[in-house]
Formats: sequence, structure tokens, C-alpha cells
Amino acid sequence: ATNETTWVRPQGSPGTGSPASPGRKTSSPSAAGTVRTQSSPVQSCPAQSSPVPPTSPSSLSLPSPSQPSPINCVTFPHPDTMAEQQLLKPTEWSYCDYFWADKKDPQGNGSVAGFELLLQKQLKGKQMQKEMSEFIRERIKIEEDYAKNLSKLSHNSLAAQEEGSLGEAWTQVKKSLADEADVHLKFSAKLQSEVEKPLMNFRENFKKDLKKCDHHIADLRKQLASRYSSVEKARKALTDRQKDLEVKTQQLEIKLSNKTEEDIKKARRKSTQAGDDLTRCVDLYNQAQSKWFEEMVTATLELERLEVERVEMIRQQLCQYTQLRHETDMFNQSTVQAVDQLLRKVDPAKDREQWVKEHRTGAIRPVDLEI
Repeated sequence: ATNETTWVRPQGSPGTGSPASPGRKTSSPSAAGTVRTQSSPVQSCPAQSSPVPPTSPSSLSLPSPSQPSPINCVTFPHPDTMAEQQLLKPTEWSYCDYFWADKKDPQGNGSVAGFELLLQKQLKGKQMQKEMSEFIRERIKIEEDYAKNLSKLSHNSLAAQEEGSLGEAWTQVKKSLADEADVHLKFSAKLQSEVEKPLMNFRENFKKDLKKCDHHIADLRKQLASRYSSVEKARKALTDRQKDLEVKTQQLEIKLSNKTEEDIKKARRKSTQAGDDLTRCVDLYNQAQSKWFEEMVTATLELERLEVERVEMIRQQLCQYTQLRHETDMFNQSTVQAVDQLLRKVDPAKDREQWVKEHRTGAIRPVDLEI
């Protein structure tokens, strides 16, 4: 119940500042208050709203051309009224400053939210990490197969009867294959435990973090759309009440109806109540938009953190991979060092001497028979 006899637009109620899509060193207002983030603290600039003079009930149904206009249920300022504002993170190209507006979907007639584009980028990164893990798994399989074949070849009996220093070198060649097989087997085991497994574990945690961000922002955007729908309904109800009041007032003035002054007061109270309902719906919408704004900043900075963490983690695992490769090459080199040493000792003259000493049957040579 109210004793008011008319309704005018408020001069400016708390929490009605609307965040806009900021550009680098361009004009754009933002939501009031301090933005809570999980990475680095970022503060937004105070909302700048121009006082609106009281207007007659008949002019309240439609906003003026220079007033903020909603696009996909998000209210953006009119270009003629934007005030100069610094970016939330002016020293870097941060996600939190460049993905407020929606983008037309190239695949259809709809639009894709800016935050959705960021999520798609992160999902692509998750897929790339999965494919990298599969690549390492294939590398592991190749190493295991290679080690198995080397071990099998090391037990081959070909040329097993070679003798002397060359025979010793040949035996060492086959033994080096067994040693090399062991090196590659250990390399594949380390790849699995120190590269592939960490990549897969990180991917699972990364996927969970992305789902949290996705669902949270999606719910807030749905709530914002619902609040905007309520504003539109309340605006239409106010327009209808204002028209009804004007018709009854005109009928009374020209005495075309038996409506009494009490009927006029009743219509005026309904118009005022509709105006109050519109104010309440607008306040609820602005609160939802402010909440969405703050959580968008928080979520985009969280996506930045996750992306940096993912890239750095993969870089470290690839560094570990190259380190293991260096170690494998070093161990492989050590397996052939003995072969190199024995090959340098191969001496056919000494081999012949040794063989002669072991197999000689006599040193006396035959001579000619004399008559």
C-alpha cells in the first residue's frame, strides 16, 4: 500500500552501475566495488551514472537513445555516454579485459559468449595435452619393442665361432646389445613414470577446474537473463498501467464515463506500484549483472592461471624427456665403449701367434732327400 499519487524514475539507486566491455585505453564504465580474484588483486573503477531528471509517467516506457542498451541481456553503455576508464589490468593483455561481449557464431545465426571462447581455448589445450600423452605412450611402446628386439638379437648365435681378439670383440658387440636393450627398457619405464603419468594426472585435474568455471559462469548468465526478462515484463506492466491511468483521467475530464475520483486514485496507485515493481526488478538485475561481472573477472583470471600452469607443466615434462634422452645416449655410448676398446686391440699378428702356439704340431721343416 502507498499514499503516493505518481511515480518518477529514481535519480540513481545503489548498485545500478553496469559493467561494459572495456577496450585497451578506450572509454568504458565498469561495475562498482572491488573485484575478488584468485590470482592477483584487481580493482575496478567506480560506476559513473548520470542523474536522470524526473519525467512524466507517459515517457517512462522506453529508454532514451543515449541510455545504456542491453545486448543478449547484458547492458552496455551508449557510445556517446561512455566515460574514460583504465583497463582492469592495464599492464598486460589479460582475459578479464577483452571478453565481455558476445561474438556471432560463424557456424550459425546465434552468438557465443566471450567466456565460452576462453573455455573453448582451454578445452583445446586439454585435448592437445591428451595427444601429447598419447605421443609419449607411443614412444614408450617403440622403446619397449626396440629393447625386446635388441635383447633377442644379442642372444643370436651367428658368428659365435669367431676366435682370437676379433672373436672377443664380436662377443662384446653382442653383449653391448643386451646392455643397450636394458638402457632402452629403463628409458621407457622412466618415460612412463616421469613424463606420461604426470601429464595424464595434470590433465584430469585441469578438466575438473574447467568444469567448475564453466558451470558457475553459465549459471550466473542464466540468472542474468532471467532477471532481464523480469525487467521487461515489469516495464510492460508499467506501460499498461500508465495508459490505463491516462484513459481514465481523460474520460473523467470530458465526462464520458461515470468513473469517480476514487477510481482514478486506484488506477494511480496501481501505476505507482508497477513503477515500484520495475525499480525492484531493475535493482535485482543490476545486482545479478554486478555479480556476473565480478565472477567473470575471477574466472577469466583463473583460466589464465590454469593455462600458464598447463604450458609450464608440459614444458617441464618435455625438458624431462630431453634429459632422459641425453642420459640414454650417454648410457648407450658407454655400452659401446668396451667394443671400441676391443676393436682397437684387434691384432691379426698376435691372433696368429696365439693360435699357432695352441695348435702347432711341430716346428721342424722337411728337407730334400740326398742320394
